[in-house]
Amino acid sequence: MKSADDRPIALVGIMGAGKSAVARALGERLGTSVADLDAMIEAVEGCSVAELFERAGEAWFREREGQMLEEVLLSCVQVIACGGGIVLDPLRRAALRERCRVVWLEVPPAEAARRVLAQSPHAGKLRPLLAGGSPQERLTELLNQRRSMYAEAAHIRIQTGDSTPEQVADAIASALAANA
Repeated sequence: MKSADDRPIALVGIMGAGKSAVARALGERLGTSVADLDAMIEAVEGCSVAELFERAGEAWFREREGQMLEEVLLSCVQVIACGGGIVLDPLRRAALRERCRVVWLEVPPAEAARRVLAQSPHAGKLRPLLAGGSPQERLTELLNQRRSMYAEAAHIRIQTGDSTPEQVADAIASALAANA
């Protein structure tokens, strides 16, 4: 097993927490490689996460997400933007906790909804887990369902509410240095 200092940094949190943007900013700040699991799955499968959910179902997607995580953990990637649901599987939570320095990007559901809607006014079509209610209501439900799982996986918690990705990356770097 890698030592604590050279394990990759894995970012977890609900959609809209800023995992992808913060991963890019953190990778740039640290001068290291970055993997975005959702983007990698889309590239390999040739379609969007929403299309994969519709075509193959959430269970298939979660299995594929776990396979992609394992591939990334075996590579030299040092910053990983995980999908929001990666923590649903107890084995994945344990793997993240043991093999990574896990940072939970915490964001209020209202801010997460604002961010997701800013990306697309049709977020329910692009983000299948937001279908069936207002984005803020669905994000609140998802956070309530996953809060304990994020807490179990995380070594560090960082508030992302009104911070830029660069500010969050700086806060992560500072927190990791303080915990080294």
